[in-house]
Amino acid sequence: MANGARQNGMPKELGDFTTTPRVILISLMGIGIGVISAFVALGLLRLIGLFTNLSFYLRWNSALTSPAGNHLGYWVILVPVIGSVIVGFMARYGSERIRGHGIPEALESILISGSRVEPRLAILKPLSSAISIGTGGPFGAEGPIIMTGGAFGSMIAQFFKLTSAERKTLLVAGAAGGMSATFASPIAAVVLAVELLLFELKPRSLIPVALASATAGAARRYLIGLGPLFPVPTHSVFLGPKGLLGCVVVGLLAGLLSLLLTAFVYGAEDFFLRLPIHWMWWPPIGGLVVGIGGLIFPQALGVGYDTIGNLLQGTVSSRLILGVLLVKSTMWAVSLGSGTSGGVLAPLLMMGAALGGLESLFLPNEGVGFWPLVSMGAILGGTMRSPLTGIIFALELTHDQDLLLPLLVASMLAHGFTVLTMKRSILTEKVARRGFHLSREYAVDPLEIHFVREVMRTNITVLLGDTPLQEVAALLRSPQSRRPQRLYPVVDSERRLLGVVRRHDLQDLLQRLSMPGDGAKPLASVIRPNPVVAYSDETLRQVVYRMAETGLTRFPVVERSETHKQSYMLVGTITLEDLLHARERNLEEERHRERILRFHLPFRTRRRMLEGSATEKKAVETIEEAKS
Repeated sequence: MANGARQNGMPKELGDFTTTPRVILISLMGIGIGVISAFVALGLLRLIGLFTNLSFYLRWNSALTSPAGNHLGYWVILVPVIGSVIVGFMARYGSERIRGHGIPEALESILISGSRVEPRLAILKPLSSAISIGTGGPFGAEGPIIMTGGAFGSMIAQFFKLTSAERKTLLVAGAAGGMSATFASPIAAVVLAVELLLFELKPRSLIPVALASATAGAARRYLIGLGPLFPVPTHSVFLGPKGLLGCVVVGLLAGLLSLLLTAFVYGAEDFFLRLPIHWMWWPPIGGLVVGIGGLIFPQALGVGYDTIGNLLQGTVSSRLILGVLLVKSTMWAVSLGSGTSGGVLAPLLMMGAALGGLESLFLPNEGVGFWPLVSMGAILGGTMRSPLTGIIFALELTHDQDLLLPLLVASMLAHGFTVLTMKRSILTEKVARRGFHLSREYAVDPLEIHFVREVMRTNITVLLGDTPLQEVAALLRSPQSRRPQRLYPVVDSERRLLGVVRRHDLQDLLQRLSMPGDGAKPLASVIRPNPVVAYSDETLRQVVYRMAETGLTRFPVVERSETHKQSYMLVGTITLEDLLHARERNLEEERHRERILRFHLPFRTRRRMLEGSATEKKAVETIEEAKS
């Protein structure tokens, strides 16, 4: 019996974390993936630069440049259309998963495919994104690099014998490494992974992902260069009441803009879904809108890092601000809704900074670029529903740590606004539309903090092992057995567990008693020895896992004994129904409202109220006497 109980038991000692030494191996693999992600990011940026130079300047150069300075005239309309046609063909005949902005596709790989990514996606995704952005697509490189880095991480993981959870860790390590190398934002990449991709906050995944991001960030310094990506003038640490009130305004307006942008993108997608043509031809239609917008407002073409930098420096006109908010947002939403390939972070940064530039016209002057930077972080917190990522990302992009407090206020308010007004974010709505549900709320499982001893049943019927079968039969027919148990623990005279017997098995056995001497056999001769047990000092979550592994829903509960290693003292039983009590307690904590502390009125006021009550009572008595 002891071996069976030990085999299905969990470690006696409980700790804060469940991580095993295997995290060392996964971390070493994550470091290698971080190096690869840095080279992948460099390759993608070079491809974007190459296609931009070829498309708008007809020259062979891989340096990043803005398409806004082209001299193509009206021919500029055709450039995004041609690029979108190529992307449409690549999606139709290569892999449909290159469509979209990267992060939803990474989420789908984690949720649906067991963190398995097709190898060809590692080639087609960066190539299609580079063509889309290089031909004027108003996107960023972060979404594609997140998906591409994740694809490389997943491919490496598939060469080894790993669990699905370990493959997920390495996929996210590649994604975080790609983002870290692209933006020089290693901490924001880890926070984004926790808030959006990992669906957990455990050392087993956090450590490998963080080391991959740090490795990619360190490698970037040699491959791409140091940060910050958007240097800004220094701002004052002190922020007065007017400034804090301005941050509240910025947060609410950023939340409103996040709502409008999300509705715009999926409204455009709904429009394309109603078209009577194959989805392969949707990107060229979106490319036509991009081309026309690029003719009207050239700064809206491409990634637009230079425009973001100018907005943060405060060296832009009202025309550019309105162009970003109106033309850029329209091009981006329609093109993204058409299903082409590109990211959302850079466009959101630009639109958030433009909103901040508009707010600078009526909010208190807190320094050059102050409100654009605060609004930039807030728009990430609202649109992506990742407020901590928005805060840390804005700090790492600018290295302006003095804005931590304003960013905290604005980003959290924008997040709160969109949480209350939208069910899904711009990143998770696409996953939900394909029939899957994502929960972005992380909390401690109630089954993890409650013990077996809190919910186990102690008022149970226990059978002695030396009881003759005929007496057991009499017990089952007795009135006390009208509400029967389904599982009977069998113990010896000292209450040590010998085994268990199920009620229907016992009934079948008693019905088959044919020989006169069968009824005298002791119960211990027919029980199931070495049962799977639960321990009174273990958590309910461990019991749930054991039920899932064994297919059993009822266990005897025993106490561990330091003196009797080969025996366990029975203390009760636990069933699947009992486990729901922990959930009931959690619901009670969530829904039950009560006032713990009450205000007590001063003595004089209380006495006056009592006197008033006495007067009212006397008046009522007088009225009743008059009626009678």
